[in-house]
Amino acid sequence: MNQKQLLRGAADTVAANVPLADFNTADAVEFLNTLPLPRAADTLAAVPLPRAVKLLEAPELQRAGQLVAALPPPRAAALLGLMADDRATDIVHELDDSHRARLIPLLAPEARHSIQLLLGYPPDTAGALMTTEFVGVPADWSVAQTLQHIREVERSRETVYAIYVLDPSSGQLQQVVTLRRLITGAPDASILSVAQLNPPVTVDPLLDQEEVARLIRRHDLLAIPVVDAQRRMLGIVTVDDILDALIDESTEDVHKFGGVEALDRPYMQIGFFEMLRKRAGWLSVLFLGEMLTASAMQHYEQELARAVVLTLFIPLIMSSGGNSGSQATSLLIRSLALRELRLRDWWKVALRELPTGIVLGGILGVLAIIRISVWQLGGLHDYGEHWGLLALTIGAALVGIVTFGSLSGSMLPFALKRLGFDPASASAPFVATLVDVTGLVIYFSIAALILRGTLL
Repeated sequence: MNQKQLLRGAADTVAANVPLADFNTADAVEFLNTLPLPRAADTLAAVPLPRAVKLLEAPELQRAGQLVAALPPPRAAALLGLMADDRATDIVHELDDSHRARLIPLLAPEARHSIQLLLGYPPDTAGALMTTEFVGVPADWSVAQTLQHIREVERSRETVYAIYVLDPSSGQLQQVVTLRRLITGAPDASILSVAQLNPPVTVDPLLDQEEVARLIRRHDLLAIPVVDAQRRMLGIVTVDDILDALIDESTEDVHKFGGVEALDRPYMQIGFFEMLRKRAGWLSVLFLGEMLTASAMQHYEQELARAVVLTLFIPLIMSSGGNSGSQATSLLIRSLALRELRLRDWWKVALRELPTGIVLGGILGVLAIIRISVWQLGGLHDYGEHWGLLALTIGAALVGIVTFGSLSGSMLPFALKRLGFDPASASAPFVATLVDVTGLVIYFSIAALILRGTLL
């Protein structure tokens, strides 16, 4: 039994005067998150090693990298060495180069090798998410030998969802045995006799985390093995790790939808000037885009001077087009993320969104015509003697603008993905800005056709 197993198996006996003695892990993590960094680091340094490891491994713990950096190097290295390799790697990722250079040489050789291996994989891949702590046994073992092995190594493994049966000579993955099948097998039976019937589902270490999540969901797995080109086991990606990664990615996408550079830390931990930097860039780009709206209105200045009543409906026209575009963008980004659609399906989406936009625009157009008619006939507002043509103009403009908004909003994610960008960058503000400018052109072009000889 190695040092990690002995320390992990130590009883977490905490005296009443030790910090966090009366807290369970979840409450202790929440308490640490509320403390100033120096006090939180002092508290973490005072609790026993097994308890400190549990706290650092909790995904809800904020500032984990800063806490480790604030600890004495021997204490920090001891904690990293006892943690699950994937979580320890996440924390090392947060450290600056000087702290890494100081801590990594202090780790035990096994832990140092695992962490350096995981650090070598690109972010958001199976290799970066996997843990090297899995239960693997030779294919010539019996059920009894496997159960005894699990008893010996259980405390040094992050999870024991399944047992991976490996070729005794090459180390290649041959089969997977679930824990349920294992404990129901006869002790003298071969481990392969209780293995699943289907070939094991595996992933390459460079596979994107979204594809890993899709495979886990499709095959209803709790963990998926990561293998190299020779099918040798490198590690496993567990369902809880992939959920944490997808939550982080969805949070990043939500920020992009709002036209904000993704925040890499909780809102209250972002400094004032850093927050300005993350928001000012997109806001400036959107502002410059909206300046084109002013240019479009200047182009139709004479029409506006002759028919001031047209200005009353500009906010209505612009918001309707932007809303339809944002709807389409949100739907398509999600479908692309879930692999429900591929790039080659763009024309199918266009053919679907075209009639959808026409019908939706027609519905809004009818509502606008009814509204103008009720206001005019009810004496709530006088739109002039040509109010009927005005209502027809607004209705027709809504059909055109909503249709354009739906088409452009659905095509932008395809275009960005084709160019190698994140489709989430086709955020709602970006689509709204695009549709605002083109919507004015559509609006005044239709007005010029219908109202020529009357108001224009």
